[in-house]
Amino acid sequence: MSVLINKNSKVIVQGFTGKEGTFHAEQMIEYGTNIVGGVTPGKGGSVHLDKPVFNTVKEAVDKVQANTSIIFVPPAFASDSIMEAAEAGIKVIVCITEGIPIEDMVKVKNYLKSYDCTLIGPNCPGVISAEESKVGIMPGFVFKKGRVGIVSKSGTLTYEAADQVVKSGYGVSTAIGIGGDPIIGTTTKEAIELLINDEDTDCIVMIGEIGGQLEADAAHWYKSIGSPKPIIGFIAGQTAPKGRTMGHAGAIVGGENDTAQAKMKIMSECGIVVVNSPADIGKTVANLLK
Repeated sequence: MSVLINKNSKVIVQGFTGKEGTFHAEQMIEYGTNIVGGVTPGKGGSVHLDKPVFNTVKEAVDKVQANTSIIFVPPAFASDSIMEAAEAGIKVIVCITEGIPIEDMVKVKNYLKSYDCTLIGPNCPGVISAEESKVGIMPGFVFKKGRVGIVSKSGTLTYEAADQVVKSGYGVSTAIGIGGDPIIGTTTKEAIELLINDEDTDCIVMIGEIGGQLEADAAHWYKSIGSPKPIIGFIAGQTAPKGRTMGHAGAIVGGENDTAQAKMKIMSECGIVVVNSPADIGKTVANLLK
């Protein structure tokens, strides 16, 4: 079993015929993802990468029963694309777009409360269920099937963690790149909860960053449920100066609890096995799962 997506997920690409949409759709199809079509307004009725193109998401849902969407739409229009997908009945929406205005995401977050769907991102690498389905931009060859789940704010550290897990003799069930923006659809805690409840995940790697409260919230929740599944945690940005945005728009230290050191302390106190370097993730997983 996997979470969010699997080999049966019917995936459409919003922004299908654009440069990014085309490139990553090709990669996803090659990985084995069940891409059933795409959406580019004004190009409905045409064919792209041997898949049908639709003018609207609703049309894609009606005609090819799409239930999952990945969005490669420019920042100015991406929030509308997310809301359109939700309204059309898409259950899992993955938004890759970086640079969506915070004001737009406030509206999206509020809008999605009326719909039964899960938004991953924006500004994220997506989701991959190893050797089944890739709805994202991650290098698929890194991910081998196994029983370690990954939740990460950072795209590149998602791949790094997966590579280390595999090289340690284990594999990945599902990796969820939640995104690094201040306002995202699925929080660290919500992603961790999906993997805690997944019977085919034995261990979780949680990668966070400075800024915000997501990791602390996840850690307190993990402590409260007393789950036997171990979590290995790492926080990026340990040397970041206070008050400066580092990389992601959400990675900015506001108060004393936003620092890497404060987050690592909270995580450790809540029973998470904290590593000081991403280089230690693989061997720590191996030690815990022996």
